[in-house]
Amino acid sequence: MNNDSFDDDLDVFRQALKDIKVQRLDERHTNRVDVRATLRAKKEQDEAVLARRMAATHTDDTQARSRTSDGRVEPVTPGQSLLFFLPDLPARTISKLKKGEYEWQAGLDLHGYTLEEARQELENFIHDAMTERMRCVLVVHGKAWGGLADYPVIKSHVNAWLRELPEVIAFSSAQPVDGGTGAVYVLLKKGRYNG
Repeated sequence: MNNDSFDDDLDVFRQALKDIKVQRLDERHTNRVDVRATLRAKKEQDEAVLARRMAATHTDDTQARSRTSDGRVEPVTPGQSLLFFLPDLPARTISKLKKGEYEWQAGLDLHGYTLEEARQELENFIHDAMTERMRCVLVVHGKAWGGLADYPVIKSHVNAWLRELPEVIAFSSAQPVDGGTGAVYVLLKKGRYNG
């Protein structure tokens, strides 16, 4: 697939999101002031902890900012399908997720973000989705190769980050209409979120 074709597909996908009136969570809900203030305070606290860890370990900046504790991420290829699920999840649930049969209730597009920004956006998005009691969301990570890396950096990191988030019980690469291997359906735990 050449870049022009990918850009055309991305434009079509973004237009489809607009056509069905998908909006970011903070645009859809006006009663989010307290949640956003809490997220800001948590982010500041997390950044302070991260700064202390960086100073203590003297690791390079890229490794310290990584969501994974040791900075290692298994590289994936642009066209590789992603799949993760908890071991006790019923096969029928996994099959429905892979086929795109769960209606996703919100979407996050990570195109154009730095690695650290993408991590923060993803964590905040999942937290907000749980707060809103959403069951399935779409995360568009793209397939672009990042910087000097010889693999799609954001896609590879999203694959690792989602596995670490306790709210996530499964994820699968999306159907072509929802972004194909450039996006994932994320299935979240049921019930009230207390995080």
